Amino acid sequence: MQKRFFIYILFLLVLSLHFKAQQYTIKGKVFAAGTKEALPFVPVIIKGTNIGTQTDFDGNYIIKTAKLGDSIIATYVGYKRMSRAINKNLTEQEINIPLEDEGGVKLDEITVLAGENPAHRIIRNCVKAKIKNNRSNLEAYQYETYNKLEFDLTRIPKEMRNKKVFKPIQFVFENVDSSFSDEKPSLPFFIIENLSRFYFKKEPTRKKEVVIASKITGVENSSISQVMGDMYQNINIYDNNITVFNKQFPSPISENAFFYYKFYLEDSTFIDQHRVYHIRFKPKRMQELSFTGNMWIADTTWGVRRLEMSIPKDANINFINAANITQEFLYNDSVWMLRKDRLVIDFAPTKKAIGFYGRKTTSYKDIVINKPQSDKFYEFADKIDVNEDATKKDDDFWKQNRHDSLSLREQKIYKMIDTIQSLPIYKTWVDVFYVLVAGYKKFNNFEIGPYSNLLSYNRVEGFRLRFGGRTSEAFSKWYELNGYVAVGLLDQKWKYSLGFKSFLSKKPRRQLVGMSLRSDYEILGQSTNGFSQDNVLASFFRTNPLTNLTRVNSAEAWYEREWFPGLISKATLVGRQFQPLGENRYLSFRRDGSIGEREFINNTEARVNIRFAWKEKFVGQGFSRLSLGTKFPVIQLNYAKSLQNAFKGEYDYTKLVLNVSDRIRITPILGYTDYVLEGGKIWGQVAYPIMELHGGNETYIYDYMAFNMMKYYEFASDQFVSAAIYHHFEGLFLNKIPLLRKLKWREVITAKAVWGSVNDKNRRTLLFPSTLKSLEQEPYVETSAGIENIFKVFRIDAFWRLNYQLPRAIDNFGFKFGFQLNL
Repeated sequence: MQKRFFIYILFLLVLSLHFKAQQYTIKGKVFAAGTKEALPFVPVIIKGTNIGTQTDFDGNYIIKTAKLGDSIIATYVGYKRMSRAINKNLTEQEINIPLEDEGGVKLDEITVLAGENPAHRIIRNCVKAKIKNNRSNLEAYQYETYNKLEFDLTRIPKEMRNKKVFKPIQFVFENVDSSFSDEKPSLPFFIIENLSRFYFKKEPTRKKEVVIASKITGVENSSISQVMGDMYQNINIYDNNITVFNKQFPSPISENAFFYYKFYLEDSTFIDQHRVYHIRFKPKRMQELSFTGNMWIADTTWGVRRLEMSIPKDANINFINAANITQEFLYNDSVWMLRKDRLVIDFAPTKKAIGFYGRKTTSYKDIVINKPQSDKFYEFADKIDVNEDATKKDDDFWKQNRHDSLSLREQKIYKMIDTIQSLPIYKTWVDVFYVLVAGYKKFNNFEIGPYSNLLSYNRVEGFRLRFGGRTSEAFSKWYELNGYVAVGLLDQKWKYSLGFKSFLSKKPRRQLVGMSLRSDYEILGQSTNGFSQDNVLASFFRTNPLTNLTRVNSAEAWYEREWFPGLISKATLVGRQFQPLGENRYLSFRRDGSIGEREFINNTEARVNIRFAWKEKFVGQGFSRLSLGTKFPVIQLNYAKSLQNAFKGEYDYTKLVLNVSDRIRITPILGYTDYVLEGGKIWGQVAYPIMELHGGNETYIYDYMAFNMMKYYEFASDQFVSAAIYHHFEGLFLNKIPLLRKLKWREVITAKAVWGSVNDKNRRTLLFPSTLKSLEQEPYVETSAGIENIFKVFRIDAFWRLNYQLPRAIDNFGFKFGFQLNL
């Protein structure tokens, strides 16, 4: 009996060991085969069983089971169903699953015979609950945010990698992460980590972000630390319209969601004890700027629990092969707060061309709701502070404070970028790129350029040669010297310019001073946006020979201050001497009533310019900053007072000009409208070269700010109002034409008008030449219709001059072309 008992115990022990040995673990990653990007929330199941799971935010999955099938299956809408074999001889194995994005599961049309689409009820409830679920409606919130951004050069062909130019960096391709099958080598050139604390208050609306730490490899610029934070990089699914790449997309839970999207209820499940509905959505019409993807909406609270959406491949957008947005929310004190956020972009001129991937991952923690700071803490405008030691944190700090540890691949990237930057080939590439973008070639402490002005031609100077440059940031980051000399081979006259500018302070507010001496030829009746008279493109594409030139000798000193982000003022003292050239003459009445000729006129002005652009953002800290724009109108006020008898000043007048511009986004389907309104008046005596000479354009190149059918020196005013309207339809009509749809052309129309006058006293101060007129009779009006996005970089506009007709019909109608890089 005792023997049987021991045999029974031994049998149970062996049986238990057998069962324990049959516990299997399968883990891996599900990713898009084309881009190698992780796919979140993908159902993964063992074939022939009901055992499965979903991938997490980063596309990872893990299944522990005692029962195996012969394969594991992943199915996702928009991708082919994919299965991979399971090795039953292994208790632990890693199976990565690439999903092909063509010919996969499609959202077929569904006809509801009775009742409504069940997904519509869920979407309506979600839209109704937006007020309570949108974090922007909270009294206040704050959190710690961690951003990680990486850019890689991709799709480098094998034959190119073997060329001599890539030989110094062959180690990059040899050490590329190949954990996914068919991985194409990429060249990492930029990676950033950013840790900050973000604060928001609703009444009054204020935002503040403190950048605690920033680790930048590839670019040394603390302004990158600013734009990497949560203040700029934020997509809110609860907004009716979402701006991505400066394009407006309707949110799938916007007030008008049913106009833009088709919705499908796929499933309901539980996530973290919350019952959620899985909703899939896609655009209603081809090539419209809208999203396709999946949402998981929580029952009862009707908040978004998970979101995965991308821009459709046929969307009318340039240079973006793919863009994917993934967000995960956490229920926190009665509201769904963002917990993780990822944006993946594939940039390239064409689908198979060399391009680059941008990957941005953000996580949020230590969330505090409805506990606002004092008003003084937020300051007047949206504020971004970068701590002095933000870029000096060591590796130990990052190991302790990263929200997620670096992957093995990311660790390799840091080492590779440091090595690449030390190579001469890298510096050569950077120099070439700088020449293409800035127009200057760097030579240690100096930069030579701009190259577009080295050689030009006009009727007065003949061929013109110019050589100039400026000091670089290697010379000084606090001040800059610049200048040039030029000579015309026909007139044999030398021209020159010398300038100096310097920062007085960079923090907390920018303050600059500068001065310049200049003696050169100018086109007075030209817009401020037009090509200079010595630009090589303008030389080749003029509609008429350039003869209306004036020699302007000027001395200028100025002081500029940024009072807070968005408000900039500039005070200037400038003296100018105007001398007519060619057949032009300055004629005026003498005291005895006869008409005499003047060799030149002199003028001295004190100016104050104020520019207000609420919440405008900039990238860069040097003398040339790049504006990221603002959602609000830009207001500019220019005041000038002449200083008669000071520095040979001849005139006594006061000038005031007000300019307002803005962009109006009506709905994503109708495009957007830009407008510019301007009005000005001069009180006192003034000669016509100092009046408002309305900007014309005598080239075939489109000028945004000019009256493109107006001649130089054609109209002048001492008081005026003007308006310009530009509407971009973004392909609204051409997208509907099958033969033109693939071209992705976009329609644009414009209308411009100006009305002004000149009083009798100013007409007699300096007699108008025969080509110059005033606008008392009626407003000057011109319109245009055009097509932009031709080959992604060109636009062509047809212009009509509606009044003040010129004798030649060709001068009243014409075409202009332009270059523009728009997404």
